[in-house]
Amino acid sequence: MRLLYLQNGPSRTTVSGLETRFAAAGFDVAMVWAYGGEDPGDLRAYDACFVSGSPHGAYEDIDWINREHDWLRTLAEQGSPMLGICFGSQILASALCGRDQVFRRPTCEVGYMDLDVTAAARKDALARDLGETVHMFVWHNDEVRAAHPDMVVLATSPDCPNHVWRHARHPAWGIQGHPEVSAAQAQGWFESSRARLEADGADVARLKRAARDAVEADTMLVNFMTAARRGELRAA
Repeated sequence: MRLLYLQNGPSRTTVSGLETRFAAAGFDVAMVWAYGGEDPGDLRAYDACFVSGSPHGAYEDIDWINREHDWLRTLAEQGSPMLGICFGSQILASALCGRDQVFRRPTCEVGYMDLDVTAAARKDALARDLGETVHMFVWHNDEVRAAHPDMVVLATSPDCPNHVWRHARHPAWGIQGHPEVSAAQAQGWFESSRARLEADGADVARLKRAARDAVEADTMLVNFMTAARRGELRAA
């Protein structure tokens, strides 16, 4: 099964190395550096798609962001399973539910949090193994609106009513937080991002002490990989 990995960061490399996990799970991973101007080519060649984070906003009028909206809509139309994290969640929502679905928050939500899991998650292909709450690191200045007829919300926080969601008609899921980053990886990420984190109101030393593997949240990634490989997520 061929997986399109849309890398939306300013570097080809990733903090989490999630692309290697996809490969270990049996995917033929095609890493496309969208931020750097690369193009995935014929989208019919891909069986599933992962959409990464980015320092940009899905609402920005930038060529690669506009092109990615078109790619995601095409993938949705052909029934391809898609999962987005952080910016990836936001651009999926923007592409499939409208460009006004993502907005700039008045304040940043940052830190390790226990998110409330909704009743809809119990029957969801990705979120079904979550408990009443799910712990993970979140860091976002942009947010996906919750009130849309095609938006099924799976997890929330008191300050953000849409942390994890799925599309009602397409096999697409979005996760605002970062279940893909391990406790060990977080140490380096937090240090290299110190200036941005502090500007967003975070205490970096406290974050480092709080870092732990998002074991339960990671089940959503595992479930996506497993079900996508088995062809259980692809829409007809």
